[in-house]
Amino acid sequence: MKFWTGVITEKLAESKSFYVNLFGCEVLFEENWFVLLQLGPSELGFLRPEMEGQHPLFQKANPGHGMWITVEVEDATAERERIKKLGQPIEQELRDEAWGDRHFVLKDPNGIGVDVVQRLG
Repeated sequence: MKFWTGVITEKLAESKSFYVNLFGCEVLFEENWFVLLQLGPSELGFLRPEMEGQHPLFQKANPGHGMWITVEVEDATAERERIKKLGQPIEQELRDEAWGDRHFVLKDPNGIGVDVVQRLG
């Protein structure tokens, strides 16, 4: 078994561009109604809202609240510098946490927080 997640959004192209350009995600599937990305063993999907045939639970677009996406990296400091050079705004600057993470936060095109995390041990 494994988890993968999806976001219901009108912003399929913007979402794809964000994750491909910033993190090098591979596009596994793309149509005008759905995009599936892969990063390592993880997959992230983006589904257009109000798609006929989808269960009602998968109809309404996510408002960008109440969820986050974590991208685990080897070196959060280097990733922060690389992403900053690409012109992507940083929502929370790099910091170390008492539980052993070094991380910074971005916001994706859907308003979802993206926590870029290095586990220090």
